[in-house]
Amino acid sequence: MLQGLSHQARDAKSWPFEQARILLDRVLRLRLSDAERDAARALFAQGKFDDAVATFPALGKPVVFQCGYGASGLPHLGTFGEATRPTIVRNAFRALTEDAIPTQLIVFSDDMDGLRKIPDNVPNREMLEEDRDKPVTSVRDPFGEYESFGHHNNARLRAFLDGFGFDYTFMSSTETYRSGRFDDVLLRILERFDTVMGVMLPTLGEERRATYSPFLPISPKTGRVLQVPTLERNVKKGTIVFADEDGERVETPVTGGHVKLQWRPDWAARWTALEVDFEASGKDLVDSVRVSNKIVKALGGEPPEAFHFELFMDENNQKISKSKGNGLTIEEWLRYGAPESLTYYMFQSPKSAKRLYFDVIPKATDEYLSHLDALNRARSEGENRAPIDNPAWHVHRGGPPERGSPVSFSLLLNLVSAADASTKEILWGFLERYIPGATPESEPLLDKLAGYALNYYEDFVKPSKTFRAPTDQERAAMEDLVARLKALPASADAEAIQNEVFEVGKAAGFEPLRLWFAALYEVLLGQSQGPRFGSFVAIFGVDRTIDLIERGLRGELTA
Repeated sequence: MLQGLSHQARDAKSWPFEQARILLDRVLRLRLSDAERDAARALFAQGKFDDAVATFPALGKPVVFQCGYGASGLPHLGTFGEATRPTIVRNAFRALTEDAIPTQLIVFSDDMDGLRKIPDNVPNREMLEEDRDKPVTSVRDPFGEYESFGHHNNARLRAFLDGFGFDYTFMSSTETYRSGRFDDVLLRILERFDTVMGVMLPTLGEERRATYSPFLPISPKTGRVLQVPTLERNVKKGTIVFADEDGERVETPVTGGHVKLQWRPDWAARWTALEVDFEASGKDLVDSVRVSNKIVKALGGEPPEAFHFELFMDENNQKISKSKGNGLTIEEWLRYGAPESLTYYMFQSPKSAKRLYFDVIPKATDEYLSHLDALNRARSEGENRAPIDNPAWHVHRGGPPERGSPVSFSLLLNLVSAADASTKEILWGFLERYIPGATPESEPLLDKLAGYALNYYEDFVKPSKTFRAPTDQERAAMEDLVARLKALPASADAEAIQNEVFEVGKAAGFEPLRLWFAALYEVLLGQSQGPRFGSFVAIFGVDRTIDLIERGLRGELTA
């Protein structure tokens, strides 16, 4: 699927390929000598990627992509974006290198963090208050389903990622610390404690500097994650001394899960221990990445390539937050939109802030469908080059389907409205006439879209519908449209109908012409926007449209 694309990938303009080329340069720079790099590039230019890996075994080590998950709150769609973007870059890298250089995506759950804030969208909040400041994997599950709140949230995350077919390696912070995977880097931080402090202290306020330590010990008495100073350090023994909550001085190893790291040193330790090559993060973390990079270098590692994306906002232009629960949930998007539309929304314009609320779903769905149609037109026209810059190519990880939907989501929404449809069967009664021979089995995507449209209409469109009476100008134009529709031959298609609608608007003197279409939507559908009207008439039926217009002129349409 990804073979034979390297030459196109070298010149591709979309942002994932830009990042993939930067990443390949990194791999060659860090793993090969100057002479070896030149030889490897020569083999790459000939498309001999397997030969390059065979000749230079260092290229056979996996390129590691990483994303983090804060397990103190339920997953939301911003969480999905954390995994989607590195996956998209990973796929572009695989195309660029003919899939010869192995790759790995690590999804790392910060489930050893102390529970600082109690989420607003969970039950039994009083119980969580009792467990505040304990590692999330030691906090009781408020849902009563798993051994801890952290395990519950991890399971929700993994079920979602699995449902979307992500290829990833899950890692738990708790398990990683306790297993000894981080022991070497923890001992290195202990050894280079003053250097790490020299990086961190200038980033902190005066009060915080007085008590700061990169190590957060776990109290052996209360099980809480403590933000306390390190009173003594013993590099040979690999231990620190701290004051427990009751004031008693306690000596504890920095290894084996007895302590965890503050989050910036933790990020740096993770990058170092796991040899992470690529990490995408929000624009609000630019300074944190810069600080963590310095710590990685102090530990003798190489910081990953960083890609910063803009944040998702809610309907009130507030940052999406797991603890607030103010964004869309995974389940909510999938009630109203196709999974592919969600991936597309994560893909598009990553450097621009975007709203993550219900009203973005129809537009994202139709834009995705439009890109898929464009990709398949290029295929049907016999283009030799795969359209790898098309968003649909990235959405489907290099394997887009050969068919999309013959009907847009916005058109389905308006069909539901005009037909007062309550089931997919009613919708298919119209669709089967519009697309001869079409069935839910032959058009599975369209069938799914019909279900999403019914849900979206019922929950969001219907409650806000507001019909109005036409003005004198609009009434005359609609009467003219009725006459023209009655005069159309039975064979008239959507384009012919659209032309008549245009002519009516021009003849009636609407300027700009979009005011004519707005009038049709507001009078007949009770909303300010709608689909291409000729397509709507073709699918709804000319006779039914005439009846709809006449009812609108009589003032019989109500929400």
